[in-house]
Amino acid sequence: MSAAATALPGSGRIARGVRPDTRKALAADAPVEALPAPPTVTLPLVQHTGAPCVALVKSRDTVEADAKVADTDAFVSAPIHTPVAGTVQRAGVVTLPNGRHLAAIPVKTAEGAPGPEAVYADVLGGDWPLDDADGRDPEDVLRAIREAGLVGQGGAAFPTHVKLKPNPEKPVDTLLVNGCECEPYLTADYRLAVEAPAAVLAGARLAARACGARAIFVAVEDHLHGARQALRGAAGPTDITVAEVQTRYPMGGEKQTVRAVLGRTIPTGGLPLDVGVVVINVATAAAIARAVQRGKPLTHRIVTVTGGGIRTPKNLLVAIGTPYRALLDACGGLTEEAARVVAGGPMMGFAIGDLDAPVTKGTSGVVALTRADVRHAAETACVRCGRCVDVCPLNLVPSRIALAARHKDWDLARRYHMAACMECGCCAYVCPASLPLVQLMRMGKAQMPRETGG
Repeated sequence: MSAAATALPGSGRIARGVRPDTRKALAADAPVEALPAPPTVTLPLVQHTGAPCVALVKSRDTVEADAKVADTDAFVSAPIHTPVAGTVQRAGVVTLPNGRHLAAIPVKTAEGAPGPEAVYADVLGGDWPLDDADGRDPEDVLRAIREAGLVGQGGAAFPTHVKLKPNPEKPVDTLLVNGCECEPYLTADYRLAVEAPAAVLAGARLAARACGARAIFVAVEDHLHGARQALRGAAGPTDITVAEVQTRYPMGGEKQTVRAVLGRTIPTGGLPLDVGVVVINVATAAAIARAVQRGKPLTHRIVTVTGGGIRTPKNLLVAIGTPYRALLDACGGLTEEAARVVAGGPMMGFAIGDLDAPVTKGTSGVVALTRADVRHAAETACVRCGRCVDVCPLNLVPSRIALAARHKDWDLARRYHMAACMECGCCAYVCPASLPLVQLMRMGKAQMPRETGG
């Protein structure tokens, strides 16, 4: 552990979790490439945690790039903008990899869309001043973030303006920017930190201004040397600490990162806010800088396309609403060994059933797994070995929770805190009985009646 890591308030480590093969070398050295706009982008009306948006446009309307096409008055929500100029098509329904069926707005791309170089320059290029946050009104920063439709890009897609809004009953003293891209294969956040570190840090200072945090930490896993060096070089004499933490899955979970970096323990069922911390992802931080400093909405994001089943792994800067198929085609297509395509990482992602489904604000990666990758043993009975308990980063008893969910014993599931499960997949990774522990807990959360309803 480096001197910088040992000087942290926390230990820089997590006690549990697992160490899967990271396989990041497949795409880690591939610079970000902007993908040309597809013929049509499809924009689901729910790309965030919270209330669905309502369409603001109708079929045959002409829209400019960055125009707001859907919104709602609900506080926990985020508006949606079109990444392309074009013509609105008839509204339809899409099915996302997580199984949700959602209303969506298709926009046919007009001729003359900006080329890849222009897109890259617009989203990631140029200067990102680090010294203007102190002079901004926090309310103005929050307003710009909300109007830009920003959500957490680490996977949860929680509206960023809601997360950053100060709560007088739970004051914040620290902002933690999470660069621990702990899922195997994925390197989108790594390439962002390497290629646009100033954007990440500028967004971090703006986020701290919005939420009232005095201290700023950026956490990076110790094997991501290029990201750490780039961020430290860009931070220079600022008040931002770039912290190195141990590589171990799921270090990227906010409970784990807060404990490792700051030495604070978030209570079961609690949030970082309960210990005076706000956590945002590095890509979210960069999007904050673009929203506040340039007045640009969230319309593009970096997606890693990788795995043994893809011909040429890449990190692509894509328009939100682009079909997954276009990303695979841009990487040379699937190999003969490809057996499953996953949205997200292999530990927490969802198998893609329809390659024409669109990329959303929360899409971080597309992983093409081979037949050898997905081969697994037949499920057997739980042998009560306790391995799932040993690796659970939240100190839960996954086997007991999963079996309670399978048998719809909701009292037992609540008693063992099923709702607290982060679905990281560590338990299923080590289970010698090949029990579908994560799937059972996901199913249980969806089926378990609310406590107020019995």
